[in-house]
Amino acid sequence: MLALTAAERLARAAHDMRLGLPVGVQAGGALWLVAAVETLGAARWQALRSLSAPVLALTSWRAETLHIPAYDGDLVRIMLPASADLAWLKAVADPSIDLATPLKGPFKATRGGDVSAHRAAITLCKKAHLLPAALVVGVAALPEGLLLLDASDIADAAKTRLREVSSARVPLEVSKLGRVYVFRPDDGGEEHYAIEIGSADRSQPVLARLHSACFTGDLIGSLKCDCGPQLRAALAQIGEAGAGVLLYMNQEGRGIGLANKMRAYSLQDQGFDTVEANHRLGFEDDERNFELGAQMLKALGFSAVRLLTNNPAKLAKMQSSGVDVAARVPLIVGENPLNEAYLSAKAHKSGHLL
Repeated sequence: MLALTAAERLARAAHDMRLGLPVGVQAGGALWLVAAVETLGAARWQALRSLSAPVLALTSWRAETLHIPAYDGDLVRIMLPASADLAWLKAVADPSIDLATPLKGPFKATRGGDVSAHRAAITLCKKAHLLPAALVVGVAALPEGLLLLDASDIADAAKTRLREVSSARVPLEVSKLGRVYVFRPDDGGEEHYAIEIGSADRSQPVLARLHSACFTGDLIGSLKCDCGPQLRAALAQIGEAGAGVLLYMNQEGRGIGLANKMRAYSLQDQGFDTVEANHRLGFEDDERNFELGAQMLKALGFSAVRLLTNNPAKLAKMQSSGVDVAARVPLIVGENPLNEAYLSAKAHKSGHLL
């Protein structure tokens, strides 16, 4: 009973990679060490390189930017040239500095063999909110003190489960009848919040907003997005209605984390739109898990919503997660001259109804 679960091993592995530690992965009948390029230090880089020939794993999105054929579908494995050093690795991993380091190739991609360890390494990087670029090295034995997990742990722990840990009355500007619920994931990740206004009838579709955290828009008034105005407009509309729920999800930057979001902003300054920037970083258009919102609604006793959103993906995820969407309520606010291109990209490339 004291042994780590798959979810706990996965969470610990992601934390270790944020610290710059390699993690052991059993996959395809072999043992591998994987390390995130972003946090890898010089000493550990030299130690890993001395063990055997390392391979750099990148997503197919990053490979497309670098004009490398992705023989493995969703990822690519690059053989390191003899001249490669840590600076070279980090330059290949981080597209926000491509202009400063334009000459990195030619690249030699490998093919064939099991790639489950490489795929696990990319997943761990994403879970740690690091650039999805990992060094993968085959080893005969696990060095003392390093964590070992099986590639199957990734799939076993894929579904995050939330539980309510506390709640309290919080009077709000839009309504004195506010209550905040805190939900904690079983993998030890960031907590998510539900803000209920009034006392909504659980037998009827509740007016709800599924809002992802946006430090820049929600807190410091960034004009690059419409998140802050959407948050305030949703709260105001729920307050005016007298009852409803706002789910505040800690999934910054569409799930890639604030550091990577700032890298995406840097790429946008170079002329790429929001979707292109995510792809160049190696991420999908959207890495968020909207199913977590459905879990919170059901935990609060709601089975149907009138969803304040412009994003069809949220509607689809609510439905597929067992929460009926009785209506979509548009939330079109916050457009300004500095985010017109951003909103246009969301509409034309991500299908937002703007």
